[in-house]
Amino acid sequence: MIKAVVFDMDGLMFDTERLTIQAWDYAGEKLGMDKMGHMVYKTLGMNIKSARKVFIEEYGDKVTEEDLSEHAKEFFHDYFNDYGIPLKPGLIELLSYLRENNYKIAVATSSNKEVALRHFKRANITEYFDVIVCGDMVENSKPAPDIYLKATELLGVIPSECLALEDSPNGINSSYSAKLKPVMIPDLIEPTEEILSILYSKLTSLNEVIHLLNSNCNE
Repeated sequence: MIKAVVFDMDGLMFDTERLTIQAWDYAGEKLGMDKMGHMVYKTLGMNIKSARKVFIEEYGDKVTEEDLSEHAKEFFHDYFNDYGIPLKPGLIELLSYLRENNYKIAVATSSNKEVALRHFKRANITEYFDVIVCGDMVENSKPAPDIYLKATELLGVIPSECLALEDSPNGINSSYSAKLKPVMIPDLIEPTEEILSILYSKLTSLNEVIHLLNSNCNE
């Protein structure tokens, strides 16, 4: 019996991974370097500390975290002011269904808490979540299980009673290692055969999660 659903954030609830590619391309050009959006694929699902290591390996001291952050924030600020935060199809419907049917709801995002809460406020969805766990609240980044273990602990549920909704391989591995039921809804990266072998389910959109939960209830 599924009692809780734990959401990733970027690329799962919000269509922000593609925006990050554009933002890092913008930052790279502002810094007089090549576009840097490709780094999104190398850092999907990682918290800031882990992503920083990947950037150092790629660029050494050619780019600082402060410079990258400054220009990326400039891009995001302008975009969100003009268009708001882009929601993935089915997000509000799924959150409403979960709340109406008494599922516990959590977020396990590698983004830091300040960014996550700002996104939730923009989308007006903060009230749906019982627990919010962010990348700066755990020691080890995805694919380590830390963030999902903390989420289930705070929810007060057994991991095997939880669906983990993820779009990235790092997130899937994290939730699987924590013994949740990993459900992949791919965004930028399709699952490998290895990832497919550990999935509870692979879906194409958040809209399909309701059907999955209904099927589980009828088993």
